[in-house]
Amino acid sequence: MIAPQQLASQLAVNVLDAQSLLAAFGVLGVGVVLFAETGLLIGFFLPGDSLLFTAGLLCTGTADRGVKLSLAPLLVAAAVGALAGSQCGYLLGRKAGGALLARSRSQRLHEGAQRAEELLERYGFAKAIVLARFVPVVRTVLNPMAGALGVPLRTFTVSQVAGGLVWSIGLTLAGYALGSSVPNIDKYLLPVIALIVIVSLVPLAAELLRSRRAAKAKEARG
Repeated sequence: MIAPQQLASQLAVNVLDAQSLLAAFGVLGVGVVLFAETGLLIGFFLPGDSLLFTAGLLCTGTADRGVKLSLAPLLVAAAVGALAGSQCGYLLGRKAGGALLARSRSQRLHEGAQRAEELLERYGFAKAIVLARFVPVVRTVLNPMAGALGVPLRTFTVSQVAGGLVWSIGLTLAGYALGSSVPNIDKYLLPVIALIVIVSLVPLAAELLRSRRAAKAKEARG
């Protein structure tokens, strides 16, 4: 039976704050949030990057937040939530995405589908799916769009598993490593999380730069 204080804490949780989510739901919350963020379009606003990093930090016991998580269950929950969510989003898009797009009068939705299609065509299915993992909102939208646009199941699954494991486990271990090596890291948690989010965008930025250079070189030769 849930104690009144614990129930009140869960009801008062701020879903936009990683520490609030972890204090209320612990390791289970990590898996649920990652599933919603990567598998359901309504989860695009959830704090996946900061949640993973903060959860890893809390496994060290150095953060003065009254929350202590276990690393092994956390890694499992993070990986399962991220991988299952993406696969679910793809299957939903494959089953109903085409019909929804055809019936929808939302210009924003059709523009989003067009951008997703362009991304998949520009970088290829595998690279686009891996890169999308590191970009907030994009990692939410691309999964159902991939299903709706007919990306082969095998290609999607292999790519999303590779990107999902690197993203979920990598960010969690980064938080754990930093919390284990830097004393009082909790005092600098917000700027560190901001830095992690910025660093997570580096792969996409590098690929965009490479693509633009290749396009300019092609134009020059033409």
